[in-house]
Amino acid sequence: MSVRRLADDAIQPDAFAFSSENQAWADKVIARYPAGRQQSAVIPILWRAQEQEGWVTRAAIEAVAKMLGMAYIRVLEVATFYTQFLLKPVGSQAHIIVCGTTPCMLRGAGDLIEVCKHKIAHDPLEVSADGTLSWEEAECMGACVNAPMIGIANDTYEDLTVERFEEIIEAFRSGNGKSIPVGTQAARRTSAAEGGQTTLLEAPTAERTYKAFPPPPPPAPAAAPAAPTPAAPPAPTPTAKGKGSEVVEENAPAVKGTPADAKVSEGKAEAERAKADAAAKANGEPNRAMREDATGAESPAGKVDGGKSAKKAPRRLFDAPVGPADDLKLIAGVGPVLEQTLNAIGITTYRQVAALTPEQIDAVEAEAGFKGRIARNNWLQQAEVLARGGVEEYRKVFGKDPK
Repeated sequence: MSVRRLADDAIQPDAFAFSSENQAWADKVIARYPAGRQQSAVIPILWRAQEQEGWVTRAAIEAVAKMLGMAYIRVLEVATFYTQFLLKPVGSQAHIIVCGTTPCMLRGAGDLIEVCKHKIAHDPLEVSADGTLSWEEAECMGACVNAPMIGIANDTYEDLTVERFEEIIEAFRSGNGKSIPVGTQAARRTSAAEGGQTTLLEAPTAERTYKAFPPPPPPAPAAAPAAPTPAAPPAPTPTAKGKGSEVVEENAPAVKGTPADAKVSEGKAEAERAKADAAAKANGEPNRAMREDATGAESPAGKVDGGKSAKKAPRRLFDAPVGPADDLKLIAGVGPVLEQTLNAIGITTYRQVAALTPEQIDAVEAEAGFKGRIARNNWLQQAEVLARGGVEEYRKVFGKDPK
């Protein structure tokens, strides 16, 4: 279903034209859309072309494109995208679409497909020997509650069993498809419970059963008038020294009185802040030093070397060879830090790594603090390959680029 192409040119008709009735219908559909938006009608008009011809031909696609003022490729994209458009001839009496999505498959769609293979044709979209029927599998057609189901033209047939499906096939093969009721083939109405109605069993009547809500209770008597609000105290006056109030008027208007948490004046607040800074010996700069009276976790007493790193430089175990150093980081398991450690030990080339003895490996790992890494990451073989042929040899041996 992912690759859909037009039928072979050998079976394509030379031309296409709508019947007068279908042409009038198409003109009416196109008129629903504003000028310049006629291409919005492409799907219904293609569908009407398929209903007229039985499938969508190349000539029909070209005619629809011309009718709607669209590029041919745009109409071709629509026809090949939607699986409802049939791009090759199908059965003259019916093209059966079997839903194969999960609900239908769990309810027996696989058995329906086997019926199609034996009674119509082995492969999808292959016309039967008598030319009357064809079939294909499709995705969900929206009748999951009545699974399994099939679609024929604009109708669906649901709640199918193998036996009932065989009867439907024979009815359409003989041209008697209209005798098959559309929808569910089980003893139920649409998607209601099988076996009959189980709810809303009372027969409807013309009697009015609606009961109006009781009238609301009468309103409560009006409440007694509230006592008058006592007069607010007078606004504060300046002191005898001519000093203003310490509370700003914004936070203590005369009509409200002075709240308990009112702000002090900005001048007094700044004076108190400066006094606190002086007492704490604050100069506006962050305190980067340890407090002299620090205790517990803040004290350097519990830290090695007063909080300084205790790691020491590795001892030199080898004499580095003369010449440029190799890029030891190409060895898997060696990073920039570890390369510096190896260089400090005296290892600077691949050949040195490849020639390490078990005793030397123990000494290097003990000094660098990575017990077991050399063997675990196979340093010796990697180094030997890099020393022998560089990156190209590494790719040949290990099948990948070095780290």
